[in-house]
Amino acid sequence: MRPLGLLPSEFSRAAPDAAKKAEQDGRARRQADPGRAVGAPGAARGPVHNGVMDRFEGHIAGIGTTSGTRLVVGRWDSSPFGAFTDVMLEDSAGRRTLLAPSQEIADYVRATYSFDDVVLTPVTSTLSGDRIVVDAGQLRLRAGIGGVTLLGRLLGVLPRRLATHPRWLAFVNPVASRLVRGVATAGSAGNGRTEYYGVTSARAVTGVTATWHGSDLGALAPVSPPVRFGFSSAPARPQLVSVTTTIRRPEE
Repeated sequence: MRPLGLLPSEFSRAAPDAAKKAEQDGRARRQADPGRAVGAPGAARGPVHNGVMDRFEGHIAGIGTTSGTRLVVGRWDSSPFGAFTDVMLEDSAGRRTLLAPSQEIADYVRATYSFDDVVLTPVTSTLSGDRIVVDAGQLRLRAGIGGVTLLGRLLGVLPRRLATHPRWLAFVNPVASRLVRGVATAGSAGNGRTEYYGVTSARAVTGVTATWHGSDLGALAPVSPPVRFGFSSAPARPQLVSVTTTIRRPEE
């Protein structure tokens, strides 16, 4: 089943129209208050800019297996914690596990997502042109990476700065949920937090070899049923995306 809810031609029409409307809205705000610089503190009104904004830049791999275990690997090149990798795993029984490399990261992720178990373990990953390899305690994972998907090419229509901006992501969220079933670009992460996913590219996952506690997880399969860590699932089609995730949290 094709996971896209809109045809490519529909997306090509919808994205420019949404971008045009966002720019018109921004122009109207600037005209109403010409002395305020774009991007300056307080420049944008509304909940998007309240609180502390934490920014994570890197990649997310969403992978399903024939055992029923689904995995979401976050490989972050930059974040408030520096570079790190974490893994979210949901097995066929629906048990959700976080594999995190430190207590500080585990506490942050657990405050944003929901898990039944949290495991502190060294997590290492390498990402090359055609594969991602993850070593996380009892988890061993090696996945092949293919070319840019149709969705990835469509995402390339937008400038990166716009595609990753929280206000834009909140604006296009209704469209995103139609494009990729179960996926959202903005939503509540609990504990007063709001999360924004700005995906700029997507590549297909072509195969996987993985073991969990010594058991083979089987061959590559769709990420189905959707994972239940937060307000948004990974797309059903296994893929690796380039993403900027922004989390707005209350000031401490």
